[in-house]
Amino acid sequence: MIYKRVTLLCGHYGSGKTNVAVNMAYDLKSQYSDVVIADLDIVNPYFRTKDSKDDLEQRGITLISSEYAGTNVDIPAMPQQMYMITDNKNLHAVIDVGGDDRGALALGRIAPAIMEENDYEMLFVINCYRPLTRDAESTLEVMREIEQACKCKFTAIVNNSNLGNETTAEDVINSVPYANEVSKITGLPIKCTCVYGEIYESVKSKIKDVFPLNLQSKIN
Repeated sequence: MIYKRVTLLCGHYGSGKTNVAVNMAYDLKSQYSDVVIADLDIVNPYFRTKDSKDDLEQRGITLISSEYAGTNVDIPAMPQQMYMITDNKNLHAVIDVGGDDRGALALGRIAPAIMEENDYEMLFVINCYRPLTRDAESTLEVMREIEQACKCKFTAIVNNSNLGNETTAEDVINSVPYANEVSKITGLPIKCTCVYGEIYESVKSKIKDVFPLNLQSKIN
């Protein structure tokens, strides 16, 4: 996959954006030597980027995460290390912005520098199998809320419609019309459709721009 220097991923809680972010960092590392992944997910979801800390370190990927990650503290605190992303232009970065507008508010502190450099993508991760984003209209509402909070416009869509480990090839294929409708009403292109590795072979010839994922492990 082709990337800009900074890749921002946002989406509603449960969209699976953290798993997408981790997998994109892995893919970036296969192309570039200096890769950073940052976790601005202020809300404490079930999965955190920090859950992949060991895997990321083994691959030589730097993890930036709030000291409050994995705790019950719920404030928009941006790690000081985040500024290395805008200061060091040799880095390629993936930023997991978060599940609602609080992570986006934290991003707003470095968003002006990211936009000024203009070597970024802001990807809207969508999942039609989540209650609050089952149709294009409700998904658009979520998208506008995030854009307003971080003062940065989305540039493309990532269709990550899934049902976790129970996802079938048919589930992914059936989500394509929904993703196309979101693309149509937003005017944004679909960068990729994500699928778990086990069903990748079943859908790669049926859907354009398929991106295979490994399911992130959860640290208990």
